[in-house]
Amino acid sequence: MQPITRFLADEAATITLGEDLALALKVGDCLALSGDLGAGKSTLARAFLRAVADDDSLEVPSPTFTLVQSYELRIPVAHFDLYRLGDASELDELGFDEALSLGVCLVEWPERAEGALPAGRIVLSITHEANGRTVSISGPEDALQRIARSLVIRDFLAGNGIAEARRRHLSGDASVRAYERVDGRDGRPARILMDAARHKPGPILQDGKYYQQLAHIAEDVIPFVAIDELLRERGFAAPAIYARDLEQGILLIEDLGSDGVLDDDGNPIDARYVESARLLAGLHAAPAKRNITLADDVEHHIPDFDRTAMKIETRLLIDWYLPWKRGAPATEQERQEYASIWDELIDLIKTSEKNLLLRDFHSPNIIWRADHEGFQRVGLIDFQDAMIGPTAYDVASLVQDARVTIEPALASRMMHAYLEGRRSTSSFDEALFLRDWHLMSAQRNCKLVGIWVRLMQRDGKPGYMKHMPRTFAYLEVALQHEALKPLRDWCMKTGLIGPESAN
Repeated sequence: MQPITRFLADEAATITLGEDLALALKVGDCLALSGDLGAGKSTLARAFLRAVADDDSLEVPSPTFTLVQSYELRIPVAHFDLYRLGDASELDELGFDEALSLGVCLVEWPERAEGALPAGRIVLSITHEANGRTVSISGPEDALQRIARSLVIRDFLAGNGIAEARRRHLSGDASVRAYERVDGRDGRPARILMDAARHKPGPILQDGKYYQQLAHIAEDVIPFVAIDELLRERGFAAPAIYARDLEQGILLIEDLGSDGVLDDDGNPIDARYVESARLLAGLHAAPAKRNITLADDVEHHIPDFDRTAMKIETRLLIDWYLPWKRGAPATEQERQEYASIWDELIDLIKTSEKNLLLRDFHSPNIIWRADHEGFQRVGLIDFQDAMIGPTAYDVASLVQDARVTIEPALASRMMHAYLEGRRSTSSFDEALFLRDWHLMSAQRNCKLVGIWVRLMQRDGKPGYMKHMPRTFAYLEVALQHEALKPLRDWCMKTGLIGPESAN
């Protein structure tokens, strides 16, 4: 990849670049800042550190005499100034390698230790040009791609009238999406920037398709925009979209707030969960549109939660969880039996009530808006993977929140609230819905136990394994319905449920 070049007209532009780099660098990156005295290296380093700290007043003393200054931030940062370095070997005494393994290293005057710095470093060279500066950034392709993406986002903001907006990391999730809080410094409330570049195709798994296609996972931002429009049209609290670049996968959206459905200790707030269940009843009270045309003549067809999608998700249990649990893959007989059981269970869904399912309707994706009324109190996000499928799916997702333990009493209150809201619907079959609730609960939890292992083994995110015991407890509840007896018997036979199953 060719070096990245930017012209910085003034000190404000240098500070902006520092903020942009703070959104791009990650643990293990070494950023070597090269340039003459007064080139702006310290200005850029200071802006970078304040952006990572999300603190514009952070004291950033020059490490000229101490040689290194360390900061315990969201990403740990070690700021090195090697101007007074006597010998490159002194880097070991300064703890450079350890700092790089734990976070990001910013290095001013890298020329003093050329041979001792990592070969894969990012080199940012600053030269004076007219009344400004020219910056050239070179380094490994992966790092340059991350930096280039951050600069594309800056150009998007500039194109929408907020070139000097303050950008701050907000969150990432188990997917490739990332979110930033954007303060336009224009007196308006902060907005949220969704960074969702198009998915890269994975390995072909079936029928010439990869996992995202088989499971109907959104591959760009078009489904989010379409479902957002549908929800807002129906009177639900999805975020307003202020600006969008569908091709680049960048959206500037309304900040619905930061209050959720959990208390400060991470426990469910009962009333908020119950109101969320009522919202689902309202959502399912009328049929959803299948095709949504966006203003730029792009159409989104909401896919069905079909047999292929259900089975590719349930396979995660046998492809990822079972081999991790046993230390050996499933036998061919086990795989065939498991697939056959799910074929029979999915056949039952032919009679299910179907509507829009948001897919991940649980605590991370519900915003509580206490200053609003009715369904507007429940803010909705992260619905880009929505499908048309059994209405019971989202109710199971909420009542058995994958990220927090829902006690039976609260689960019962949520089910009661949902059912009360649906009983006025003449076509609603409560007994059929309850069967589907158990079936969808089993499908979702068979998927999740595999996802937790996949996130740990493939994606290097072991933190999700803490949810495993809860997921198995939910699965055992699902398997109590008589329609699920074949799956329960198979899980018992293979040792997947029982006293030690989730350990």
